[in-house]
Amino acid sequence: MNIIFIGKRGRSTKSLKLGMPTVVVSAVLVMSVLSAILFSGGYFMAQQVESGPDKVLMTAWQGEMDVQREEIAVARRKVDEDMDALAMRLAELQAKVIRLDALGERLTQVAKLDKGEFDFSTLPAVGGPVDVSVVETMQVPDFVRTLEDLSLTVDDRAQQLGLLETMLMSRKLQKEVRPAGRPIKKGWISSYYGMRTDPFTGRREHHKGIDLAGKQGSEIIAVGAGVVTWAGSRYGYGNLVEVNHGNGYSTRYGHNDEVLVTVGEAVAKGQVLSKMGSTGRSTGPHVHFEVLYKGKAVDPKKFVLATN
Repeated sequence: MNIIFIGKRGRSTKSLKLGMPTVVVSAVLVMSVLSAILFSGGYFMAQQVESGPDKVLMTAWQGEMDVQREEIAVARRKVDEDMDALAMRLAELQAKVIRLDALGERLTQVAKLDKGEFDFSTLPAVGGPVDVSVVETMQVPDFVRTLEDLSLTVDDRAQQLGLLETMLMSRKLQKEVRPAGRPIKKGWISSYYGMRTDPFTGRREHHKGIDLAGKQGSEIIAVGAGVVTWAGSRYGYGNLVEVNHGNGYSTRYGHNDEVLVTVGEAVAKGQVLSKMGSTGRSTGPHVHFEVLYKGKAVDPKKFVLATN
């Protein structure tokens, strides 16, 4: 291949002879240069286009997406916090219901109610037809409000049941401590309260209690719960046990053969205090039983006949 170079004004000419390899290399170089020029031009044009309205729009979209992502993250955190709060309220309600169940069981026992009627281990029996025309789906605010109302109702019921338990326990305590019943399990009344002829002097005098005769060594029992204030020998009574029941009441058990309790000991209703004997001013095995109210002896008969 020959390339002819012509000088200015055509005065001189030069020729260059190129072989086939040289032609191919030259063509490749020319194509590479053209490709680089085209790529640079396209990149420059793209930069110009991107820096125009489209770039502004893309930037706006990116900002909006960032804002939405942040809103979603905030909403998710809020939902998590609300769920944690609801879980805590639910746990509090469950604890309150457990306490109510325990309180209900105690009240059933104290009031001696039928356990089959008040079974706190099972749900109460309820029922009835459903009117599908008025069925509504509960919304979240309504659910939260209902949960709060239920919590207040549970607190109110717990307070009422607590007061009821206090009243029942107070009545039960009063029933336990108030003297009632016979101080012996077997025996008979051998002398009543009031004026009588003294078996030792033959004179008329006031008998402050009643005498209940029985078998030597038989059990003498407390007619009410209380605290022992005397347990030993006392003039006229022989071996005496005295129990203070509170509310102004106390009882005395005299002529015992053996005393089984000590001063300061708390005794329950029906507890054995002593063994029947004939110590002190006595003509035979019996218990001299007195009831005192505010320090003065009263007729024990109504207490002996009482069944509490």
